[in-house]
Amino acid sequence: MPKDLSRHIQFMERAVPFNSHLGIKVLEAAEGYARILVPFRDEFIGDSRRPALHGGFLSAVVDACGGLAVWTLFDVRDLISTVDMRVDYLRPGPDRDVVVESRVVRVGNRVSVVNTVVYPVDEPEKILAEGRAVYNNRRAENG
Repeated sequence: MPKDLSRHIQFMERAVPFNSHLGIKVLEAAEGYARILVPFRDEFIGDSRRPALHGGFLSAVVDACGGLAVWTLFDVRDLISTVDMRVDYLRPGPDRDVVVESRVVRVGNRVSVVNTVVYPVDEPEKILAEGRAVYNNRRAENG
């Protein structure tokens, strides 16, 4: 039977102020996988001449989705934090909603590794950015 991730999803969308500010909506979460939608806002533009999404915005959503993908393998009380992250910006991000997909490559006792892609909601074949991140996994104290 699939794990109930509703508390994870609620936390990611509402209890993390930055995620809430970005408007992150979890489309799907399963063990070792997450897919989110981020509705476009003008504030996400980094280069208004194109316009193109800001690299910091893309990094932030890569990090948020990757962290959720790892967290799906843990209890909602456990802590997941970013240790290292690399983002390759492959093409300018258009001024529209984006989808972010993350898959856990390896989960260990202390760290997990995740691969992530970002693409426009209506063009999944047009990868805007790819990320690879390492997260620290820490089980909550019993009690």
